[in-house]
Amino acid sequence: MEGKEKPVRAPCNGPISAILRSTNQVLPCWTAFLNCPQMPVTLQYGSLTLPTRYLLSPLAGFTNLPFRRVVREVGGVGLCTTDLVSARALLAGSRKSMKLIETCAEDSPLSVQIFGSDPRMMHDAAQYLQERGIASIDINMGCPVQKIVGGGAGSAMMCRRDETIDLVKTVVESVSLPVTVKMRLGWDDENWTAPFFAREFEQVGVAAIAIHGRTREQGFRGSVKREGIRQVVEAVENIPVIGNGDILNVADAQRMFAETGCHGISIGRGALANPWIFQQLVDWETTGTCRPSGTFDERLRLMLRQLDFQTLQLGEDLGIRLFRKMGHWYLKGMRVPASLRHDFQNARTRDDVNEVVERITQHGPQTGDRNALPDMHIPVPSGPVDKW
Repeated sequence: MEGKEKPVRAPCNGPISAILRSTNQVLPCWTAFLNCPQMPVTLQYGSLTLPTRYLLSPLAGFTNLPFRRVVREVGGVGLCTTDLVSARALLAGSRKSMKLIETCAEDSPLSVQIFGSDPRMMHDAAQYLQERGIASIDINMGCPVQKIVGGGAGSAMMCRRDETIDLVKTVVESVSLPVTVKMRLGWDDENWTAPFFAREFEQVGVAAIAIHGRTREQGFRGSVKREGIRQVVEAVENIPVIGNGDILNVADAQRMFAETGCHGISIGRGALANPWIFQQLVDWETTGTCRPSGTFDERLRLMLRQLDFQTLQLGEDLGIRLFRKMGHWYLKGMRVPASLRHDFQNARTRDDVNEVVERITQHGPQTGDRNALPDMHIPVPSGPVDKW
């Protein structure tokens, strides 16, 4: 397709290449992964240059300021996006919405993801965010949760072609900063409308498209359909398309690039499980090698660092209470015994936390090597998607 720029890659023959060549289970298309450039590939969102092509996805309840700060400290992330924010609640000055968009000097560049079905409110919310100095605005067209879809927002926007295009155009024209859209392939397998919308959105000035390779009906079941993401890549002329879904490690990212031709990758649950993944991808891209995920002690330090940021933002009492879910996944992934995880969940003060952490440090992982932990698993929502 004329006008489409392809990444230029220089030869790379590091250890990852050797591993891929030596295994008997290498997919034929993986030969494309044996090349990498000497510098990280950047992305252009209109006038905004992203330092890498690896992005933190918006993830309700998790991609808050404390988590974004630790991800940025680990390194490698090109852009972070907030949890989805209601345009209506933002304009009403909702305390929860204000916390969702709270940021700091180190949290840059930052995109705020907004949702809503009223063009005027989306327009006004975008202008409000621009006045606050946000780098980019992302429109949510992918959330499958019923309370979002029921109001005509999220994935439901993919069922109203003309109204949705007009809404997106309204937001684009309301601000001078880059506006992006994140969506799914479509409502169901009979309606893959993402390629159509991507083409139309490019025409009204959207700076980039992020595409999760599942339908709304699919929820998080099954596998990402990379051929659908490729169709979106082929539908646009010049704007970048960001692939999203089922990316838990470097090999998954390599497969996404090779099979879709996408320009960048957005990672959600894979980053929760492994905050080192962005730096691993940059290392792979620039040297052909990458270090393992954090050791037991490194993960413990990172968890406490995130807790520090959370108590700084919310205060000790609320910060510790709201950190329990995230702390649970850190400690479970570190193979900490259930009894110690339970004690951590019951901690009320920072002194309580420090006492439990000291015991966790002394005990170490229940199974496995303290310096080579297995990958952590973060579950996705289950059950009928229309009940979420």
